[in-house]
Amino acid sequence: MATGPDPTLNMPVAASPGKEPRTARGRETLRKLLDAAAKEFGELGFHAASISGITRRAGTALGSFYTYFDSKEAIFSALVKDMSESVAAIVSAQVPPEAAGLDRERQALAAFLGFAREHKEIYRIIDEAEFADPASYRAHYEGTAARIAARFDQNVAAGTMSPGDNEVRAWATMGMNVFLGLRFGVWDQDRSIEEITAGVESLLRDGIAAR
Repeated sequence: MATGPDPTLNMPVAASPGKEPRTARGRETLRKLLDAAAKEFGELGFHAASISGITRRAGTALGSFYTYFDSKEAIFSALVKDMSESVAAIVSAQVPPEAAGLDRERQALAAFLGFAREHKEIYRIIDEAEFADPASYRAHYEGTAARIAARFDQNVAAGTMSPGDNEVRAWATMGMNVFLGLRFGVWDQDRSIEEITAGVESLLRDGIAAR
């Protein structure tokens, strides 16, 4: 798996409409708030989390929060979007451009599992978004499935994957990846990422039917 600088460091970060930062210092403060929000929501859940808890973790003044966000709901929505984009950025950065077919999917899964192990809070945050912010919850999964389907379309066009219903394939693959991340990233890390991805690659290549 390719390694290098964290590709999320230079990503634009979301704020409430009209409150986007215009300076590098502002973007840095916004980044601190989102990182602090990930810890606050991840540890306490949406309802118990507070704006004061977020600013305390971020080491910023309460006024700084309202410079960029209108409410706790607003930063939660921004956080879901930010985490979704972070996963996409990590996968894109760690999958070599020359990777294709099942090797590409194996490396994409490896990148996701690595992210899940380092950011376990993503599971609680995304799960709570189903009720706290259904639009962001749906956008996260639809965006992820669309990226997988696009990879599958490219693989089919390149002749490294057989033709098929790539929307169905993408949602099935995403569901598999999500629960693999839960089992082998959040709950336990007793199996190596290489072992897990090799098993999934075999499943995608050979299926499970008796031969």
